[in-house]
Amino acid sequence: MKPLEIVQLGNPVLRQIAQPVSNIQDEWVKPLAQKMLATLVESRGVGIAAPQVGQPYRILVVASHPNARYPHAPQMEPTVMINPRLIDHSDAIVKDWEGCLSVPGIRGLVPRYKEIEVEYTGLDDRIHRTVLTDFVARIFQHEFDHLNGIVFLDHVEDVQDMMAEQEYLKQVVRV
Repeated sequence: MKPLEIVQLGNPVLRQIAQPVSNIQDEWVKPLAQKMLATLVESRGVGIAAPQVGQPYRILVVASHPNARYPHAPQMEPTVMINPRLIDHSDAIVKDWEGCLSVPGIRGLVPRYKEIEVEYTGLDDRIHRTVLTDFVARIFQHEFDHLNGIVFLDHVEDVQDMMAEQEYLKQVVRV
């Protein structure tokens, strides 16, 4: 399956509020989710939201796995989440480095909730509710922001908390 083009910062779709999927059984939903998964694998990312591939719908994928950019990421099966909702969150907030497939070459320190409870519809057309923690919670919050027209740079508190990807790899990941 051919991956989709990832839209870049400046494309208006990244700043729009995505629309709910009204019927999970619509013929376009599963093919879009499969193409998003293929795009995520091709890009070696850990998450992607439909607006990042130019589709203004409330669909995201969380797919944590260790890689060069996130060597300590936990391994998990990619999870497609349709019409996700953030139900609850911890009081604890953790600042950590984030990047984005739609904002290549830049990293930023972003504060996120350490633990969240989410609800979403899966490709099985069932409602799922789960608690996500640490890095996986961060991925969800990052992708969920995309559904609301927000990019990670909007959360960076100080321009001193940003760096080029190459410096991030040298200083933080120590590649």
